[in-house]
Formats: sequence, structure tokens, C-alpha cells
Amino acid sequence: MQRNKVHAVTTLAKVAQDLNVDENLLHDLTEQMDTEDGVIWVYGIEEHAVLALSQDGIDCLRDLLAEHKRTHV
Repeated sequence: MQRNKVHAVTTLAKVAQDLNVDENLLHDLTEQMDTEDGVIWVYGIEEHAVLALSQDGIDCLRDLLAEHKRTHV
């Protein structure tokens, strides 16, 4: 998938809810990701920013979460 063809993103809060995982843990895991991995910052009024993910980003985050669970049992 070409990165410039992303037509929708999902907020990190929604991904955390969908995966039934703590949002703070997911936020920490996204620090290992780059824009090419599907991480997108959405900026709003007064410098308010929300972390969002493309579908590729969600898939990458799931992989990181699985690795985290394997190594932090």
C-alpha cells in the first residue's frame, strides 16, 4: 500500500478500546514506530494533537504488542 493513499485513520484511544489494552501502553509502544509504519499526528486548535494510526499502523502496533506480551510475562 502506498502511504500517500491512506484515506482513514483511527485514534490511538479507539485502537486501545478495540484491543482492550491500556492506551498508555500503546502510546509507549508507538515510540518505536515511524511515519512509514503508519503513525500520524493530527493537529487541531491551540496545538492540541492526537495520535492516530493507519491500518498498517494498527497492524504494526499489534505486532509490537504481541512482542511486548511475549517478553513481559
